[in-house]
Amino acid sequence: MASNFPRNLKTYGAIRDDTERLLSPNHFTDTAEVTATENGTGALNGRNTDRDYDLEGGDDELSGMAVVKKQVKECCSQTFTLQTVRNTFPIAKWLPKYSFGSLQADMIAGFTVGLTVIPQGLAYAQIANLPPQYGLYTAFMGCFVYCILGSSKDITLGPTAVMSLMTATFGTDLYPEIISEDKGRTMAVILTFMSGVIQLSTGILRLGMLVNFISYPVINAFTSAAAITIACGQVKNLLGLKKIASDFVPMVYDTLSKLPETRVWDLTMGLVALVLLMLLKHLRTKKWKDDPDTKPSLLVIICRKVIWLVGTGGNAIVVISAAGVAAALESQGLADAVSVTGDIKPGMPPFEPPKFELTDGNVTIPSSEVLAKIGPGLAIVPLISLVETIAIGKAFARTNNYKLDATQELVAVGVANMMSSFVSSYPITGSFSRTAVNSQTGVRTPLGGIFTGGLVILALCVLTPWFYYIPKSALAAVIITAVLQMVDCRIIVTLWKANKWDLASLVVTFICSLVVGIEYGILIGIGASILLLLYPVARPKIKYTRKPGLLIITPIQGLNFPGAEYLEDKALEKAMAADENCNVVLNMEHLSDMDYTAVLSIKSLHADCQKHGIKLILTNGVPRVIELLNAGNIKDLRVRKSLQEAIDEFSIQDEGPNGAEVEFVSNRF
Repeated sequence: MASNFPRNLKTYGAIRDDTERLLSPNHFTDTAEVTATENGTGALNGRNTDRDYDLEGGDDELSGMAVVKKQVKECCSQTFTLQTVRNTFPIAKWLPKYSFGSLQADMIAGFTVGLTVIPQGLAYAQIANLPPQYGLYTAFMGCFVYCILGSSKDITLGPTAVMSLMTATFGTDLYPEIISEDKGRTMAVILTFMSGVIQLSTGILRLGMLVNFISYPVINAFTSAAAITIACGQVKNLLGLKKIASDFVPMVYDTLSKLPETRVWDLTMGLVALVLLMLLKHLRTKKWKDDPDTKPSLLVIICRKVIWLVGTGGNAIVVISAAGVAAALESQGLADAVSVTGDIKPGMPPFEPPKFELTDGNVTIPSSEVLAKIGPGLAIVPLISLVETIAIGKAFARTNNYKLDATQELVAVGVANMMSSFVSSYPITGSFSRTAVNSQTGVRTPLGGIFTGGLVILALCVLTPWFYYIPKSALAAVIITAVLQMVDCRIIVTLWKANKWDLASLVVTFICSLVVGIEYGILIGIGASILLLLYPVARPKIKYTRKPGLLIITPIQGLNFPGAEYLEDKALEKAMAADENCNVVLNMEHLSDMDYTAVLSIKSLHADCQKHGIKLILTNGVPRVIELLNAGNIKDLRVRKSLQEAIDEFSIQDEGPNGAEVEFVSNRF
């Protein structure tokens, strides 16, 4: 066979790329040598740097498998490295260095947060329109998952007021014609699982930057509006009222119209609990003024620590005390005096995958219709959850001097929501109040969440019979004191002084969230933010400088297709409004790039200037801009290196040469 090849014939002898070799095993890319012998026969000697390949076919399949094995081995060796494991599972970074002192600190912090989250979980379930035990179902799985995947030592995941309201809006309040606990559970669990999927996908694809398109004023307005909606929604429990609407405006109307139906015992219990919670919160945030030259005694330090612990556990103290009062009233024959939580299902929730269908008697609503009903909630709920978690994490990372991996946080929250859906949880996110407690208690690692979750499980298995006597008014007081601190009024003064456009977006978001609904208010706010972001692009700032017979136009903020036509119109308008012989210089010193639409606008401006006898010169273009102008093939367009060159050229009335290419007087870029 080799004798049929001419001398020095170039053939395909060895592969350049293993992939190409597998896809086309009969093609070879290296030059082969034909070594002729005395009798005229030749031997084909094609080689690759790794091994020889047989042109006759020989061992092609075996070599192909070897290449595949090699590629898989290299991929695995690069993927499953110690550094990759440490980045994916942050627990691998701190667990080998874990000490007994850290265990003590994490245990104290974890139990303290647990005492806070148990009454909050029972209360927040009311906002989500779910039975109280679902607040506890939501409070433990996220703690376990975040311990493994979380990058912040301070963040605690679990139920929050905003997520509870989102669950009611996009989950449990849907399909009001179906009245069953299973409907509410199914909708909440679907929302949790889908939120986790979207959050995890966002983290894997590194799309966390999307949350940056929601401006701080919009987030602040949404949070304040949600806090006011939640607080007003709990007034009914504080007063012992029934059948109050859930939307803000009808809620306020119904509450005011039913004030004569107020139950005195509920009102008294609620007001007392509210006052006590505020006083206990003050104990937790108390700042002691010590003489810097005198160290407090050990007794003083112990007393202050006890006071702080009492303030930190204020929710639990008030709720337990209120339950004791309710039990005492019942023993005295006043069982109906105070509205109590009632029976709570004891024990752990079943561990099972979420169901995506609803059943109403003999009618089954398919998953496609359920997801369509949730609609914008599939985007809003995970987005708000991510914004809350990352904002809280960054705040405490700055305070405690460590770095927060935002992408890893997306993964952690996503997996936590997905796993929580298997235990009948509604969507979770980071809690600012509990994270603050966690940090102030001295937590050192995310392991503190294990103790928090363990305490919640203990409460579910042992303490649920005692939750029967917890007054609804006491839980309402817990919610109101928690959400009122979310309302930020000082930002209005700050934005008035700093940027009134940001203040406008805040006001629009706040009003729309209250009047139209928080689900639409946040969308309107995001739209307003994007419009404010895009307006300078569509209407770029332009500086006009006039000299005798000359108009210098300088775009300040770059030039892209939304603002290209605006620049074209304004430039021609200013030039025509000036003296008859006014020429135009387009100073491009602030333009680092432009798109093809901007090039076409400059081409159109050049043609219009020629029609009116106006000369146009472009100056100070960077290489990228010059390249685009050349690609635009603008005939007779003059481009100069500097502004002074353009001015000098106009002063001697130089028309410049004609040509299809952009012409340069000085050095070509």
